[in-house]
Amino acid sequence: MTRIIMNGANGHMGQVITQIVANDADCEIVAGIDPYTEKKNDYPVFASPAECNVDADVIIDFSNPKAIDGLLDYAVEKNLPVVLCTTGLSDDQIAEVNERSKKVAILRSANMSLGINTLFELLGKATKVFEDAGFDVEIVEAHHNQKLDAPSGTAIALADAVNEAADGKYTYTYDRHDRRQKRDPKEIGISSIRGGNIVGEHEVIFAGEDEVITFKHQATSKSVFAKGAVEAAKFLAGKPAGMYDMRQVIAAK
Repeated sequence: MTRIIMNGANGHMGQVITQIVANDADCEIVAGIDPYTEKKNDYPVFASPAECNVDADVIIDFSNPKAIDGLLDYAVEKNLPVVLCTTGLSDDQIAEVNERSKKVAILRSANMSLGINTLFELLGKATKVFEDAGFDVEIVEAHHNQKLDAPSGTAIALADAVNEAADGKYTYTYDRHDRRQKRDPKEIGISSIRGGNIVGEHEVIFAGEDEVITFKHQATSKSVFAKGAVEAAKFLAGKPAGMYDMRQVIAAK
């Protein structure tokens, strides 16, 4: 039984994860951390990591960048692995995460979905076939109208998966409106759509002569990210210090 501390317990994702874990016989949430402690849960919720005195095996974090520094201090002090799902970290915070991973296991991924992370692997294999055949690569992503960043971190990660398989031969193009030139065969075009309440859609297009191959992932609920985080927590519990990602979670299945 994997014992989990949920950081950001009373936020939307924290509550989604709470429901998922409640139906998972292999793990349980033994404590939560959230500055808003008034919401009732089946486990105690503490206002800060320093106040949490419950034994656990791993932390899942879905909070905000301001909460990360204190959480990392707590994780190192208690020798607790961390599944770090919070996005928007500064360069300094990312450097600190990497430094702390020398002392405790940390899993960080641009997207916690098992489907997206499987897609990373498929894209690597596809690129090996299509790059030498002269296929152009385009990525289109769509999200809700409240999302602040564009393109999404997942779109960049998908482009990185293609580029890694191509030994770094591609450059990324985010906007062509002011260009009057043919497409560079070694560019990856990345386009963003924002509207409504789209949870998340990502499409990778390999366009060649007389044929087009498309890989598409569509999230219809944020629970896909929660499910991935729970699987990552079960994987990370008991692991030695180091940086981990979702690809290793999938490979272990």
